[in-house]
Amino acid sequence: MGDIHQITLARRPQGVPVPEDFALVRAPMPKPGPGAMLVKMRVGSSDPAIRGFLDDRPSYLPPVAIGAAIAGMSLGEVVESNNPDWPVGTLVRAFATWSDHYVIDGNALGLENVTPAPGVPLQHYMGAMGPVGLTAWVGLFAVGLAKPGETVLVSAAAGATGSTVVQLAKAAGCRVIGMAGGPDKAAQVLALGADVAIDYRAEADIGAAVAAAAPDGVDVYFDNVGGDLLDAVLPLMAMRGRVALCGMIAQYNDADHPPGIRQLWQLVVNRVRIEGFITYDFPECLAEAQATLDRLYAEGKLKPLENLHHGFESLTGAFIALMEGRTVGKTLVLV
Repeated sequence: MGDIHQITLARRPQGVPVPEDFALVRAPMPKPGPGAMLVKMRVGSSDPAIRGFLDDRPSYLPPVAIGAAIAGMSLGEVVESNNPDWPVGTLVRAFATWSDHYVIDGNALGLENVTPAPGVPLQHYMGAMGPVGLTAWVGLFAVGLAKPGETVLVSAAAGATGSTVVQLAKAAGCRVIGMAGGPDKAAQVLALGADVAIDYRAEADIGAAVAAAAPDGVDVYFDNVGGDLLDAVLPLMAMRGRVALCGMIAQYNDADHPPGIRQLWQLVVNRVRIEGFITYDFPECLAEAQATLDRLYAEGKLKPLENLHHGFESLTGAFIALMEGRTVGKTLVLV
């Protein structure tokens, strides 16, 4: 077998990543050791959280070293295996590297067997029916404890996770308010079933806009943004409201200057619980979550929102577009 292609970190980005921060390189084909398997990437994922791994600072995973392959979620096919639990031909989803072939073992983060249902495009299992959908379900139900009839507010509601949360919350009988940047994204949020869509770029006072949409307060805030938006929402939470912190898009490109939160007293006033989460901290929930995603998709109540790129080398450009805020839905690369 010949060489492989990898996308490596050439230098640490300053602000929004640019092409010069990355390098497309060739490397020798890796060999799986005992208990490991060689996987060929079929679908690569661009996620905002990757930006946090590119800075030399603590995150929930170690930073990517200069010259090392970018780390991210991948869906691939086992092409060589020394592990009987993961035979050749198995489709797997795992946290791996931006390499067209990579070696993992049975302990890889997020490792799951993927068995596509007939007629379902493979890339959906990296989006709304995969890690994105699982994250949406865990944040909304395991952390946010959303119930029918409650008001759910979603930031970055036209993004990968946010668009899925909107649909899950609506299917669960919640009243859904989605926030997105720009009229086109707001229209997309409404098309997904949200009761109200707020274009935060068009609002001089985002807090007033949310208050008008949720006069009785917000029961669950699914937050993908953080920063000033989180600060504006905290006084608007209902009594015993819950905030599920999924991401902090507002500060990924400027982690050296995180915005302050001034409204923490509101957590006491309204007995609000705020909790950050990682999907795989809830392994006991994932089977139920996956079953719900599969059922809703089959019923036509979950429509994956994706923007697709083609070819391994397009991973870099897809990620940059994501971090520039130019994308709608889940950013995926078909390899």
